[in-house]
Amino acid sequence: MSTKKNIRIGIIGFGRTGRQIYELAARSDDIEIVVIADIGNPKILHYLLTSEIDHPELYRLEGNFLTNPRFNSRMVPIDRPAEVPWDIFGVDMVIDSTGKYQEKRYMEDHLGNGAKRVLLRTLPQDYIDRIVVPGINHGDAQSEDQMISAASATTTALALLLKVVTDEYELVCASTTSIHAYTSDQALQDYAGSDYRRSRSAAKNIIPNGHEAARWIGRIIPKMEDKVLSFALNVPIHEGCLLDTNLVFEDGDITAEQINQLMRAAVAQYPDIIDIAEDPIVSSDVINSPFSLLFDTKGTIKAGRHTIKALGWYENMGHAARLLDVARLYARLDNTTEHAQ
Repeated sequence: MSTKKNIRIGIIGFGRTGRQIYELAARSDDIEIVVIADIGNPKILHYLLTSEIDHPELYRLEGNFLTNPRFNSRMVPIDRPAEVPWDIFGVDMVIDSTGKYQEKRYMEDHLGNGAKRVLLRTLPQDYIDRIVVPGINHGDAQSEDQMISAASATTTALALLLKVVTDEYELVCASTTSIHAYTSDQALQDYAGSDYRRSRSAAKNIIPNGHEAARWIGRIIPKMEDKVLSFALNVPIHEGCLLDTNLVFEDGDITAEQINQLMRAAVAQYPDIIDIAEDPIVSSDVINSPFSLLFDTKGTIKAGRHTIKALGWYENMGHAARLLDVARLYARLDNTTEHAQ
């Protein structure tokens, strides 16, 4: 009698996304986190994990291993891709959840150390094998892909909205602003950083910021190439984000309610990925949401003849879930390839 083979994952970076990936894997029946690479003190990393989850008593630190009822994960004090010996641990995929190593050369370091594939939780800096957004372009994935990105939480939310809308209507263009919770690379007090605005306190300011979704959206939805402008405002909340998108249609007769109805119908087409909020929710209501897009029907407004504003909520837990969906996708591709040989 055959037993189901777990997907063996290595994580580099045990920040918020890394911990969410770990928790989701621990609650799954098919994914095993084999190794976690992070220079943080293992006791503190364990403390941070158990402070955020239900049933913290199930997660223990035993020597160099973080354990739960499903698997044991080796903790290694390393934070650079070139230094992690993935070949020793026999991982099927490395998920880089640091948010720091977006260049192709760092992904090649992982591969050179024995990783079969590398999956970024962020958008890449260079052209790599594939950007995969589950529900949209997962069918393009190939078993030969080694350097992959699962886009970002913001990009995924935007791509899902645009995919649903453009499958039904013709868009001239779209512009979006992510009203985004502050991030771990921002300073809580004014501190000289990478640019003038991001050097200001994240806890005290609304900080205008660029966003690269527009650069990559054409690789995810080719018909939207050069038709999207993206921007971000980092605001003083720690979780929960809002996507404010202006959709400019060819057809001036489309109504706000037609867009709401279109998004309601999309829930069945994108189960576990898109959901609808009919109530007047706020950012704290979406904390730990597993969906990549929670469309807000009360925020859909028509302005003039051709423009409709749409609101969508999202949170990092949904992106962590999509990262594991991508890992499962490539595991299925590998199994299909093996059986075909």
